[in-house]
Amino acid sequence: MFSKSQMVAADAALKGRASAVPIPERHAVLGTPLQPPFPAGIETAVFAMGCFWGAEKEYWETPGVYSTAVGYSGGFTPNPTYEEVCSGRTGHAEAVLVAYDPQKVTYDDLLRIFWERHDPTQGMRQGNDHGTQYRSAIYAVNDDQLLAANRSEAQFQAELGKVRMGAITTEIGPLGDFFYAEDYHQQYLKKNPNGYCPDHSCGVRYPGS
Repeated sequence: MFSKSQMVAADAALKGRASAVPIPERHAVLGTPLQPPFPAGIETAVFAMGCFWGAEKEYWETPGVYSTAVGYSGGFTPNPTYEEVCSGRTGHAEAVLVAYDPQKVTYDDLLRIFWERHDPTQGMRQGNDHGTQYRSAIYAVNDDQLLAANRSEAQFQAELGKVRMGAITTEIGPLGDFFYAEDYHQQYLKKNPNGYCPDHSCGVRYPGS
């Protein structure tokens, strides 16, 4: 029997489609483009920390962040719909693309937000949200990010150990594809200020913060 809390096999994943879903040209809060090309000097990062609505808001409120968008990454199905991702049969996590100015906010700053604003020890869930789409993940766009992400994991695990919390279950690896989520998900908590997306912070501070 299929469980949404277990990763689907690649050969059992939904087939998806060739066409991407349409999304707005501009960020509903920042007014900047949601898709590349971004201005010279802008870098990107991708994080998954449970429900992508609240995770995106954490980042668009961060000074130095140029743009954000929500989408799906880490799985197998091309251009999935939200309903397909919710089925657990795409392998994707709900993810946030962060476009940022490294002269104003560093990748380590973004990692601090990632670790502090969710519980990375919960496996295939965050709080009451269960399933592979809610897993914790860092998808690195280059080798430097991958090294920094792995280093930060070790540092945060040491902090968790001080309060006798469990092992980090965060998936860390190179970014494959990032598929943009549907229009209504983009900047959802701007459009729906009372929308459900709780903060599942584990209450532990990232070293140096």
